[in-house]
Amino acid sequence: MSPQEDRPVPDNAEPKDDGGGSPTRRQARATARQDEVRQENEVETAGGEIPPPAAPVSAASRTTDEASEASLLERVMTGNALVAFLSVVLSLIIGGLLIALTDPEVARTSSYFLGRPQDLLGAAWSAASGAYIALFQGSIINFEADSFSRMIYPLTQTLTVATPLICAGLGVALAFRAGLFNIGAQGQILIGATFAAWVGFTLHLPVGLHLLLVILAGVVGGALWGGLVGLLKARTGAHEVILTIMFNYIATNLVLYLLTTPGFQRPGSTNPISPQLDSTAVYPLLLGSQFRLHWGFVVAVVATVFVWWLLNRSTVGFELRAVGANPSAARTAGINVNRGYMVAMAVAGGLAGLAGVAQVAGTERVLTSGVAASFGFDAITVALLGRSSPWGTFAAGLLFGAFRAGGVTMQASTGTSIDIVLVVQSLIVLFIAAPPLIRALFRLPAPGAPRSQRRGRSTNRTSASTGAAA
Repeated sequence: MSPQEDRPVPDNAEPKDDGGGSPTRRQARATARQDEVRQENEVETAGGEIPPPAAPVSAASRTTDEASEASLLERVMTGNALVAFLSVVLSLIIGGLLIALTDPEVARTSSYFLGRPQDLLGAAWSAASGAYIALFQGSIINFEADSFSRMIYPLTQTLTVATPLICAGLGVALAFRAGLFNIGAQGQILIGATFAAWVGFTLHLPVGLHLLLVILAGVVGGALWGGLVGLLKARTGAHEVILTIMFNYIATNLVLYLLTTPGFQRPGSTNPISPQLDSTAVYPLLLGSQFRLHWGFVVAVVATVFVWWLLNRSTVGFELRAVGANPSAARTAGINVNRGYMVAMAVAGGLAGLAGVAQVAGTERVLTSGVAASFGFDAITVALLGRSSPWGTFAAGLLFGAFRAGGVTMQASTGTSIDIVLVVQSLIVLFIAAPPLIRALFRLPAPGAPRSQRRGRSTNRTSASTGAAA
């Protein structure tokens, strides 16, 4: 082959037909033909030249609509919200079976099941449905009440009980998003309640200012108790689970000790109880004296909005989420991971302290060793059910508040033990912690699988439409 044949052909040169020619000249001829075909297919428009679509517009738009519908269905079927909802439903079903199995009437009708199976099935349905109807009437609306105030009284009780659950659950959820397993909400509630109660019965201030200082003291107390955990983890590398467990014990016994000292114990009483908080230091009632619902619930709503803004709209929230997703990558990106741990635990403790304020300044109005009840541990379940999202935690707090408020009515009306509510809550945690189990039981698609299948089907439809148009 001569050097002239290897010389590249200029773009504006006319290709010569030499009956085959060299590979370089053949490539030039092929390129020229492609340019001619492209020029013939271009469409003249006022704004310039655009190539025609590969498929009819109607077919392309139809493909896009089908893809968007499939994407929405996929998000619903593979999302965490559906898994959480089905976990609650399955837990209620299992709880209903347990109620039926322990019912005396069901046990009596089971002795002649083969002769009249409908009696056993009817008794089982009556036991389970009666218990859940009583649970609903004790937590949402009592349709049998003789006045409107009594009809909505169960709903106000649910909101009252849900208030500390929401606040403490937000603290646990925030720590989860930062990669920290905060199980110290119980101790943070106690310390926050102690700070708030002391300000409430020691200081005597005007209306408004006194309550504001009580709220601030509770938040500061919880933030200090939670911030200590973050500081120890940042400085020493100690695991937050061990730290928060120990801090729970310290807080419980510290409050017990303080309630035996003259500074906290009610004068003239030998019981571990504080003096009554001043009337200026408590939350006002939200709907009047016939209900226990107080303005602490409004504060819980504001706290939910704040946590949502902090996590999704602020630089601090972005850093916390980055630390929770991958501490090493966050450190490489210039984020101070240790500071993130301290900030996360301090804010989480402050939110739990807000739950303590709701107890001492809203419901109890005194400080006792049992003021936190089991809200701190239930907050872990609330955060898990809410998938560590602010509004999911808010909804989960309402659900668990309904369980707590309605369980008493259920036990009083049907004789069903209130412990069945704890069983249902435990089952919810079990199923929430095992999403593959829920997906297998309800035959839900795994995340990611439908996307690839849908992409394959969409590609095939687009190819078919393109071929038809060609």
